Amino acid sequence: MERGDGEGPLGVGVTGGPDRCLPQLLDAGVYVVDEQGLIVEVNAGAELLLGRPAAELVGHDAHDLLHRGSRGEPLPRIRCLMKESFLTGRTLQGEHGWFERGDGSLLAVAWTIAPCALSPERRGALVLFHEIDPAAPAGGRRREAEASIPELDRLALLAETTTTLTATLDVEEILRRLVRLVVPLLADWVVIDLLTEGGGVTRQVVVHHEGGVLAHREELEGPMPPVPEESSMPLSRALRGVSATLAGPETYRGRPDSGIAVVQRELFDATGMHSACIAPVRGVREVVGALTIGRAARPGAFTPADLLLVEDIARRAGLALDNARLYERQRRVAETMQRHLLPQLPAVPGLRMSACYRPAPRASQVGGDWYDAFALPDGATGLVIGDVVGHDLDAAAGMAQVCNMLRAYAGDREEPPHVILDRLDQAMSRMAQPVMATVLFARLEPAEPTGSAGLTGSTEPTGSAGSGHWLLRWTNAGHLPPLLVERDGQSRFLEAGHGLLLGTGLPARRPDATVRLPPRSTLLFYTDGLVESPRRILDEGMAKLRRYAAALAHRPLDAFCDLLLKSVRPADNDDDVAMLVLRLPG
Repeated sequence: MERGDGEGPLGVGVTGGPDRCLPQLLDAGVYVVDEQGLIVEVNAGAELLLGRPAAELVGHDAHDLLHRGSRGEPLPRIRCLMKESFLTGRTLQGEHGWFERGDGSLLAVAWTIAPCALSPERRGALVLFHEIDPAAPAGGRRREAEASIPELDRLALLAETTTTLTATLDVEEILRRLVRLVVPLLADWVVIDLLTEGGGVTRQVVVHHEGGVLAHREELEGPMPPVPEESSMPLSRALRGVSATLAGPETYRGRPDSGIAVVQRELFDATGMHSACIAPVRGVREVVGALTIGRAARPGAFTPADLLLVEDIARRAGLALDNARLYERQRRVAETMQRHLLPQLPAVPGLRMSACYRPAPRASQVGGDWYDAFALPDGATGLVIGDVVGHDLDAAAGMAQVCNMLRAYAGDREEPPHVILDRLDQAMSRMAQPVMATVLFARLEPAEPTGSAGLTGSTEPTGSAGSGHWLLRWTNAGHLPPLLVERDGQSRFLEAGHGLLLGTGLPARRPDATVRLPPRSTLLFYTDGLVESPRRILDEGMAKLRRYAAALAHRPLDAFCDLLLKSVRPADNDDDVAMLVLRLPG
């Protein structure tokens, strides 16, 4: 912030030079913080006393960088009198405090902090400090009003806030936990406003604690007016990430300066709150929203010490919400890409085919599962089920590359399935971002009946589809075996043709296998999200799949997929699921 010679932030005469905006004092340091507590100016005395050049001070949070306890430990914001003065706009003095120098040593200081105007639109605070004898008795100004709960309980609440809110990546669950943390311990009303990705504001939560019950007031929730850039009202400032404020119904009794001020006045009227703390909810990169806690039936107004606590709770909630939003954003990108890459199934005369993809439950993971079906140059149908190792955006991107390469190799020339997967395996070793994947690739074509269905090691002659018999030839690179269910309910896993998964870089021999599929049978390809559970062995999930598939084999294919997912998929499986199902003609 550059200014010429003249007056500084408090009207104090200043001199020119590199720190001409602040007074030149012989034995005292001065720094100025903006509305977010970031240092915007320092004088030469502050650089000398703190052992830090201005470049290491300007732009940093003054509390986090400098304020320490007597043993050098970080000072909780709820114990910081400077922070209290900054939030309440009152001048305070301290006779004994500690700053951390650039070399890590402690500097004993006495200080004065006073509000100031950085510009007609911006407020801040000026801190004047000087070195004192470390052995001097500790003093300092006592808070004018005590906090609502003891300091040890406040520290425990902050620790619980961090642990509780960071234990989930679901935004709605974070909000529910935040409500339970502050109500009824601190207030009987809690209001959470969130900024949307489009720049709007939504009143996401309005909860009232009454008679031991948390009641949502849905009539007070919903979209809000836009955030005004120039408004000095508490909620508008909080939604811009400026500062926390104590408020009451009198705060909004004057002429409203914006639509948000009108909504806030209606909120105070509807809830009967006589005292409220309004704090910004800040993420790492941007403001997420605002937290308001209020008292109506509960007596006693909030104090500046309470405001410090609420601001700290809101800051921790902001980090949790920011992390959850980033995770959900990444998940949406990966899931959208994944869905767009999943193909339209081809129309094969005489054959019914269905497929489905379900993302991981509870928005916890994104995987690389996919299915595919396409016509081959010789008239056969190519069938694919696969799973790229991993559960993130990289896995979804890897799935896209592997899926497209497999289609290209399969359509390039007529080759046995194991040769196509061998070519794909070699290509995957040359990818810029190596991946590993389990893949089952099969060819399906009509065949003349030669008796009962059975497995062979070589391809059988093909013929007309009039008999209803079809020939399946496949190779399996580390994937779960397909399940064949005959029309009379007999079922078995097709476990032949198994080999090493793709992308390991190891030489592997993957055999082909062939089976003649009987009329009206159902063939199921699936990924591990359908059967795997962290609480039981895989064989149990496979047995359950086989049992339910046999019982549902007479159902239409779409209902077959939905009922299998509902009946077989483990509730504790945090993986996505892909399925490809075929029903042969009679």
